[in-house]
Amino acid sequence: MRYSVAITGAVHAAMLEHLVRDDGQEDVLAATYLLSTGVRRTTAVVQTVIPPRDGERLVHGNASFTSAYVLRAAAEARTRGEGLVLLHSHPRGRGWQGLSITDHDTEADYERVARAYTKMPLLGMTLAGRDAGWSARFWFDGIRPSWAESVRCVSDRLTVTWNDALMPAPQPTASQQRTISAWGDSAQASIARLRVLVVGTGSVGLDVAQRLAATGLLEVGVMDFDAVEPVNLDRMIGATRLDADLGRAKVAVAARLMTSAATGNNFHPVVHEVDITDPTGLRAALDYDLIFSCVDRPWPRAVLNQTAYADLIPVIDGGIALDTFADGRLRGGIWRAHTLVPERPCMVCLGQLDLGDLSLDMQGLLDDPTYIAESGRQTPAGQNVAALSASVSAALLAQFVSLVAHPGGRGVPAPLRYLLAPHRLEHSEAKTGKYCSYESETATADHRPTLTKPQTEWRRIVSERNEVKHSLRLRVLDAAHRTLQNVTSRLV
Repeated sequence: MRYSVAITGAVHAAMLEHLVRDDGQEDVLAATYLLSTGVRRTTAVVQTVIPPRDGERLVHGNASFTSAYVLRAAAEARTRGEGLVLLHSHPRGRGWQGLSITDHDTEADYERVARAYTKMPLLGMTLAGRDAGWSARFWFDGIRPSWAESVRCVSDRLTVTWNDALMPAPQPTASQQRTISAWGDSAQASIARLRVLVVGTGSVGLDVAQRLAATGLLEVGVMDFDAVEPVNLDRMIGATRLDADLGRAKVAVAARLMTSAATGNNFHPVVHEVDITDPTGLRAALDYDLIFSCVDRPWPRAVLNQTAYADLIPVIDGGIALDTFADGRLRGGIWRAHTLVPERPCMVCLGQLDLGDLSLDMQGLLDDPTYIAESGRQTPAGQNVAALSASVSAALLAQFVSLVAHPGGRGVPAPLRYLLAPHRLEHSEAKTGKYCSYESETATADHRPTLTKPQTEWRRIVSERNEVKHSLRLRVLDAAHRTLQNVTSRLV
């Protein structure tokens, strides 16, 4: 199991204000956390800061906790059903910090207190004062800690401090010269280590996934349980007629194209032939640092909307809607792009997720012809054009660059939408709803309300696809195609 830590920008600012002192001395602080449990990674999501009271810590060049402070913080964590975090600062440090013998012994001693009070491991964190970088470790016993691989701070910017011992910066390649010249070695070293998931590998998701690989990311996941069909070929650039004839899984096509586009050494595509609305899909998504939402149905989008806030995994969402006249001519179109992070409006507040439609989708009624006919709803036509879906992927990728590279020192913009007919770009002025349930769940992690449920339909689809016996002709063509790919990759 891998480990990481996530904090909101607001919590980061509060901890920074206390731990960075004007007199240059070290300081200490307590907080609480909840766990966000993925398949391969467990993340501690920091919840609440517990400032010390007068006399509860000693500052003498170095700094130390009093037992009264730790016991009070542990009791408060237990009351909240959360774990205990003990933090201290290294005022002159930069980047990921190790533990001195004194710091090690202090945290090892308090591990027993945290375990006794909260039944959860102690989380130790260190702030590097020179660059506001974090380091973190989980104490499962009083002997040695299990180090986190990263600490991410999520606001309108995503900043990550990496544990180079567990996640070393990849070496730049000759293919990345132009990319690195745009934002520098340091940004590239951080961006390349991000684990990014693309949910939905249709026209937009497939393009996004390939461009992430070309940017130099070493691990990109794709999640979709559908297969390529002939109707997809006018939009899924890179999918072939052979893919459609074989009914190949969209994620398999995405993995092939990402591998071909990748510029980093040891690129690792990860395929998830699952549904994000199933607990299996959600747990897989929790392994990632950032998610692209390239789905259009209400239920998957609601799950991703919740994940952005509850688990502090930024979600970049967008889509396209085309409108036609009665005679079939194009009237116009709108595409949109926005990033879901704490203190920014969610999909519901933006008017991009209808809770009524969510309920219908969860009941399966949006696919029920009888319900659709009786309700008077129109079946979505799903119009799309390859030339325009590229605009959506470009808009989503621009959000990604703003989130992770901070051009001009800025983060992601307000939600955007582009009107095709007048060629007008608009910034949304939507604000967070006063009683928004999604944003009120910020940093709740595994305590989030349950939106997923086990389902059989996607499992049936995947199982039946894997059992199909193709003709000898298709099998030979597929084998020849794979052989050619392997030979080409070796030449490169």
